[in-house]
Amino acid sequence: MLPCIGFAQKDSLLTSLEENQDTTVSLLPKRMMFTQSLLWGRKGALRITGLAPLTEKSRTRELKLRRRMLVLHQLLGYVTLGGMVAQGFVGQRLYNHYTPQIKNTHKMLATGVSITYFSTAALSLFAPPPMLRHVKERNSSIKWHKRLAFLHMAGMITTLVLADKASEPKYKPLHRAAAFTAFTAFTASMIVMTF
Repeated sequence: MLPCIGFAQKDSLLTSLEENQDTTVSLLPKRMMFTQSLLWGRKGALRITGLAPLTEKSRTRELKLRRRMLVLHQLLGYVTLGGMVAQGFVGQRLYNHYTPQIKNTHKMLATGVSITYFSTAALSLFAPPPMLRHVKERNSSIKWHKRLAFLHMAGMITTLVLADKASEPKYKPLHRAAAFTAFTAFTASMIVMTF
């Protein structure tokens, strides 16, 4: 009879362990962005270090942090868009009438836009994950926002890589095309989220 009691206790322990694992797992969505799982996943850096244990109370705080980060993501997006517009005007003047002063202004604007752009991206990429990832339709505004983010990120990086070479005639049109691509995709990604 004793062995039967042991098995019953063992089964009871396994059941309670499995229930605890299911509770902690259900606090996270099944799918997360790579950058989110690096920090916020079950074995993410913040979980391993104990800075953000995976508990209901902790997840509640994380969701509030997520909300603040995404609101700041939107605000910095508008600041970045304004900087891109200003940089476009100055860049056009630079193409039409080169002066060292205009070049310095363009360079300073580029630095500011780069800081706000990559800060905006980081706020989205490293925000805590939502509680659940809803399966959305293929052409939802958030899906288009994310698709366009790949395009404007590629355009932004290309623009920055070609920035020092833009004074050479063969690279000038490439730099300009990359900048227009980044600006257009960035603007479109904001429009699809607004309407």
